[in-house]
Formats: sequence, structure tokens, C-alpha cells
Amino acid sequence: MIAIPNVLSKKQLAAVHSKIAEEQWVDGRTTGGQQSNSVKNNQQLPADSPIVRELEDFVLSVLAQHPAFISAALPLKIFPPMINRYGVGETYGIHVDNAIRVPPNTGARIRTDLSCTLFLSDPDSYDGGELMIENHFSTQPVKLSAGDLILYPSTSLHQVTPVTRGERISIVFWLQSMIRDNEQRKILFDLDQSVQSLTTLQGHDSTDVMRLSGIYHNLIRQWADT
Repeated sequence: MIAIPNVLSKKQLAAVHSKIAEEQWVDGRTTGGQQSNSVKNNQQLPADSPIVRELEDFVLSVLAQHPAFISAALPLKIFPPMINRYGVGETYGIHVDNAIRVPPNTGARIRTDLSCTLFLSDPDSYDGGELMIENHFSTQPVKLSAGDLILYPSTSLHQVTPVTRGERISIVFWLQSMIRDNEQRKILFDLDQSVQSLTTLQGHDSTDVMRLSGIYHNLIRQWADT
């Protein structure tokens, strides 16, 4: 589970909110699975809206240029982002995300290795609405600043607690990583971060940097789906 701060700047957030204000919300259960719909109570923007498609393209273009996101996720395929809202009393009970998702009008299948939530609402503007993610040892509450993103394994049980004041707006999506195994992906992320730190200290031409970079890419060759 990795939190990535400042994926969207304040200026970009303002532009996104301006676009969202032009659309009408619909029942969020239109895109849930059979199991998740029984505990899902939220709203979302219609996936076939031109404005939503514009926002999807914008968010994906930002993520494609974000080094920390690429390093952590190593994305192969990304399910089109969805924009959702939780008002007072709305919630999403405990569930696990569908293993396979099919983007509308494509027929392509995407294995959901990682789930992502990009927060659009300032955490002080609403109460409740925490994303609760379970692991083997505990349940981790997540309520990040507007513009921050949380990336976590789609195998995790999770929920959004009821909102008791204000509204919680976020962008959610799933991705299939080139590296299917969570532990292998973590090793690669840690190694890449170490390479970046060492590069800052020693430069790109350092023997240690080149050696570690070679190890990183050779591991990707062994583990990656393409």
C-alpha cells in the first residue's frame, strides 16, 4: 500500500472540480458487481459522458508522467477511471474488488492487480468517508489530502465508512501491472527508489548506479507480463 502525494496540483484540482460541476450524478450501483452492489451506496458520474471521458484522459496523462506512480504500479493496462461521490449517509460496505474488469465497448479483459483512489475533496470538508483497507495484521484507515493517491492490492478487503458531514469526491480505477506478484513489485519499487537516491548522490555514470539499474531491469525481464 503506497500513498503518492500531490498527483494533482491545486490548479489541476480546481479544473477537475469545474468540469465535475457541469455533470449530473447517477446511482453508483450501475458499475458494481453482484457482491459489491449489495453493500454499495454512492453516486458516480456517467461513464459515457464526454466530460467524464475528457477527465479520464486527463488523469491518465498525468499519471503516465508521474515517476512515483509508474515505479510503484508498473502498469500494463488501466481500467478507465470512474468519478464517485459519497454524500451524508452514503457508504460502501466491506468488499473485495472484482478480479477481472471489462472496459465498456472494448471486450478487453483487465486483471485487477492494484486498486487506486485519487482523492479530490479536502479531508477537512467532510467527516467519515475513510477508506479502510485490511491486511493480514490490521485495518488501515486512509483519508488523504485532495490531489493525493493511494495505491493498494486489489486482493484487499476494504470499505468506505459512512459520510456524516459534507461530501467525499474521488476518482477510482484499477490496473493490471506488468508485475503480477505484490512482493516482486515491492522489491522492484524499493530497488528503483534506491537507484534514484543513489543517482542523486553519485550521478548517472556511477558504477554502482549502473550495476543496480542493470539488476532492476533484469528482474523486470524475468518477472514481467507484456
